[in-house]
Amino acid sequence: MKVYLNGEFLPLEEARVPVMDRGFVFGDGVYEVVPVYHRRPLAWERHWARLEHSLQGIRLANPLSREAWEQIVERLVAESEQADQSLYLQITRGVAPRDHGFPANIVPTVLAMSKPLAPPPQAWLQDGVQAVTRQDDRWLHCDLKTTALLANLLLRQQALDVGAVECILLRDGRLTEGAASNVVLVIDGTLVSPPRDHRMLAGITLELVMALAQRHGVTVQEREVTEAELRGAQEIWLTSSTREMLPVTRLDGVPVGTGKPGPVGQRLLAAYQALK
Repeated sequence: MKVYLNGEFLPLEEARVPVMDRGFVFGDGVYEVVPVYHRRPLAWERHWARLEHSLQGIRLANPLSREAWEQIVERLVAESEQADQSLYLQITRGVAPRDHGFPANIVPTVLAMSKPLAPPPQAWLQDGVQAVTRQDDRWLHCDLKTTALLANLLLRQQALDVGAVECILLRDGRLTEGAASNVVLVIDGTLVSPPRDHRMLAGITLELVMALAQRHGVTVQEREVTEAELRGAQEIWLTSSTREMLPVTRLDGVPVGTGKPGPVGQRLLAAYQALK
């Protein structure tokens, strides 16, 4: 497996970053994950726009042109053994003495790599997965896809500790997202998503699912979702670039709807597979 690091393509085991890199010391960087199907990045334009948004949010100029990034991506995808891949891009502010202020005149660290993308287990799609709810105690710039993910890791681990797949987050009695996913609900036949604001990361898969719903005649709403609505939803689905769409059939030990993956989400999952 080869990676791109600061202008070089080299084996993963040979890639090295100095310990004073601000990504290592502070988590001072951003990243993006792009699913690749049949050696074609899915929704590249949307992922590129989100990467630029994240960079602007941490006041870091993109060190490479779009053309340069696309050449890197093209080579990594072409040289991978698998046709379906998960492409990871990361930019940190670079190497500098440890100080909280932004250093001047340093070169950002650029990393890109690809790994095989495996589909979700068939049992998860047939039977659904378990999720738990927790209070969303993260910072208020969740719209930036930064490498500082400790709060998300702690929340996700709470789900894994009790045998659940995901932790669904609530802030002030309102649904935000999952620790590593977005959340959509079916309420009275309508596909409902929380507002895509600073409290959540606007997922590319979420955007695609919402667009597919409209295309297939499903009513869509983007609005505040109360905890009561979450717990009373007929269907709950998780969306992410690597896991696509997963049905939640048990929430905090209680069945969601009929306790089986619901028909609206199944229609959209089939439409997403066709899009791929």
